[in-house]
Amino acid sequence: MAVASITSSDELKNTLHEVGSALTVAHFWASWAAQCLQMNTVLDELAKKYLNVKFIKIEAEALPEVSLQYKIAAVPTFVLIKASKEIDRVNGANTNLLVTKVGQHTNTATVSLDSIEKTQETQEELNARIKKLINSHKCMLFMKGVPDEPKCGFSRQIINILNDHNASFGYFNILSDNDVRQGLKKYSDWPTFPQLYIDGELIGGLDIIKEMMESGDFESMIPKKQDLTKKIEDLLNSSKVLLFMKGSPDAPKCGFSKRTCEILGDTGIKYATFDILTDEEIRAGLKKYSDWPTYPQLYVDGQLIGGLDIIEEMHASNDLVGCLKGE
Repeated sequence: MAVASITSSDELKNTLHEVGSALTVAHFWASWAAQCLQMNTVLDELAKKYLNVKFIKIEAEALPEVSLQYKIAAVPTFVLIKASKEIDRVNGANTNLLVTKVGQHTNTATVSLDSIEKTQETQEELNARIKKLINSHKCMLFMKGVPDEPKCGFSRQIINILNDHNASFGYFNILSDNDVRQGLKKYSDWPTFPQLYIDGELIGGLDIIKEMMESGDFESMIPKKQDLTKKIEDLLNSSKVLLFMKGSPDAPKCGFSKRTCEILGDTGIKYATFDILTDEEIRAGLKKYSDWPTYPQLYVDGQLIGGLDIIEEMHASNDLVGCLKGE
């Protein structure tokens, strides 16, 4: 049975109604996350083995109301559902745990992972992914849990230190991806977590950071947070027409961003873009600033025009060019 892609809340509701009391496995994913693409391959393999299970994919940011309903905090997340009710979930790219839980909830023996394991990334691919994660922010923390809910005392202490120093930093929850967790130990030749990186270079763990604080070296190294509202408004004022999107016009990272760029390209009007995947602070903060929960978002003269649906409507009614010109 093929994995079904769910594109609306109504489609999800109808699918769950049709499946009834049989097991549904919903993969909440994002096209920009490498581990999600990897787990989509795992899902395809499981769908071939568990013919009595309905496997579905839901792009988390394309259906924010569904993600909110199921309390999706990160991708990939797998929600196991029976009779339209969640019965279990797996957070992160944990193939072994996912297979185990599917077996438990179908009362069948756990299938062999041989064919699935062959789809896993090579060491070279893993190292490339780790390097990309390390360089995704000037200051990057690999921790257990997330800043609002650290899962160990050492991670909690580092978060407190970074917050006390008004640090601007990104983070990665190593509990969500065992490949990164084990691979980073070898990559950095550092056996424990948390690990803090600045400008792509390993600084160390909690003990090293405390020593640097005592010596006065830590303060000068840490990038500081900007006022988020000012940061957003500076971006909005940087171009007359600005599109916040996933990826770039030459390499869009989602279908909605791709279609929006195609429409804007047809107008012949010059526009600038900002890739929200490069800045988590902007990505989360702009949703609150604009009171608009999804991307892409189009702005003209600092004012929100809307997302793809509105852009398509304006394009169809021949109002878009005038709007982009500020008429």
